[in-house]
Amino acid sequence: MTPAQKTQILLILGIVFISINLRTSIASVGPLIPFIREDLGISNGLAGFLTTLSLITFAIFSLFAPRIGKYLGHGRAIFLGISILSIGVVIRVLGGVNLLFFGTALTGIGIVIANVLMIPFFKAKIPHKLGLMTAILSTGMSLFAAIASGISVPLALDLGMGWRGSLASWSVLMVLALVLWIPQLDPRPTAAQRSIFPGKNVWKSRLAWQVTLFMGAQSVMYFTMVTWLPDMLIAKGMSPTHAGLALSYMQMISLIGTFFAPEILMRLKQQSVVIIGVAIGYFVGFSLLFFSQSVIIFTALTIVGIGSGASLSIAYTLISLRTAEDQTTARLSGMVQSAGYVLAALGPLLFGISLDFIGNWDLLIWFLLLMSVQFLFFGIPAGKDRKI
Repeated sequence: MTPAQKTQILLILGIVFISINLRTSIASVGPLIPFIREDLGISNGLAGFLTTLSLITFAIFSLFAPRIGKYLGHGRAIFLGISILSIGVVIRVLGGVNLLFFGTALTGIGIVIANVLMIPFFKAKIPHKLGLMTAILSTGMSLFAAIASGISVPLALDLGMGWRGSLASWSVLMVLALVLWIPQLDPRPTAAQRSIFPGKNVWKSRLAWQVTLFMGAQSVMYFTMVTWLPDMLIAKGMSPTHAGLALSYMQMISLIGTFFAPEILMRLKQQSVVIIGVAIGYFVGFSLLFFSQSVIIFTALTIVGIGSGASLSIAYTLISLRTAEDQTTARLSGMVQSAGYVLAALGPLLFGISLDFIGNWDLLIWFLLLMSVQFLFFGIPAGKDRKI
């Protein structure tokens, strides 16, 4: 094996282990909330705020991540992000409520630094494998989010680790990711290097806003479905156990779209046709949810799940394809993810408030269909072959 091949293998391994750590610390919390609430004596609202706090830190620190990457270099900044994440994961299980929320905030900061900068890192390091690396990033995040959700309670109960040990156990993978990432710690950029390509002001770009609102639409659909779909299925007569399994099925089937979408997109001059295809899938899948038969519902979740996975990969891929310089890519990544997480936090909340007033679960389907229109409206221009 040549030195170049060894370097590339280490790079891919590093990317794989970074990707699997970008969702586990969040996905592992939800199933453990009853244990956290009982142990610390906190309210349902305060327990639920754990997820909201992560989304808030994502939205805020997405704006700062490009600047951190510019001064440290993307490789060093990603290492810093995973370091902060691992520290936060440990801190949040060491004490009471204050440390729980402080550690959770740190995990959010660490995740978003690494998440925002992975895409410009790919573009600078391995532009010829941009589609494959984006697929690995998206698939690793989605797969281990599902795994973390599924094994958090068994770790806490069956292995006797408790909620603290269950949450802290994910730090092992984070330390391993840091070790594997050491070869990517390039020298810090000089002032002269930083000034060569300062990057463009994406906030004044119409194309940047189209990509951002496209990302926002897919984020709102995903987080709204994850939050409310089981309740809607229960209202349609499904048992709570089967409703939970239905949500897990949708998330697992989404990996098909997550992995294959980037490679397809990279082979096309314009990506609008794929976005139109996914939007049609959303319209069909969401419309089928008006029915109550289990076969029809699982057909709908299959279509929606594949589309949901593809949507995340499409959004990440467009960040790379619609920019020319690395710093512009980093800035667009920060903008897209900041606005996307703001909308992701607001979507489930606004729907919940609307449900209280109207009280009809069909409202969820109409809401998702409306977001599909936004997905299509902004996705078509975002998918055209242009640069910011």
